Amino acid sequence: MPTSDELKEKVIEAIKSCYDPEIPVNIYELGLIYDIEVNDDCFATVTMTLTSPMCPVAETLPPEVEQKVSGVPGIAHADVNLTWDPPWEPSMMSEAARLDLGF
Repeated sequence: MPTSDELKEKVIEAIKSCYDPEIPVNIYELGLIYDIEVNDDCFATVTMTLTSPMCPVAETLPPEVEQKVSGVPGIAHADVNLTWDPPWEPSMMSEAARLDLGF
């Protein structure tokens, strides 16, 4: 059975397959994922935000993340919590995302 840390790495890989349609970088590299926890019972909790409350995928992106995390082998259950605190800003992007976007 994989450890919580191993499952967390698999969850991150699953999240990296989710994209904000307006920005051609995955949401993990964009800095939209604030926290990922996987407990000993293989329950994953993801805390995330969006680029803005008016984001056109506000209704669809969190459920997509939940679906992809739930599909990770070894994950028994996934919850996604959407937060606006702190608000997302471009400085939260990874260096790779900044390079991809020409920042």
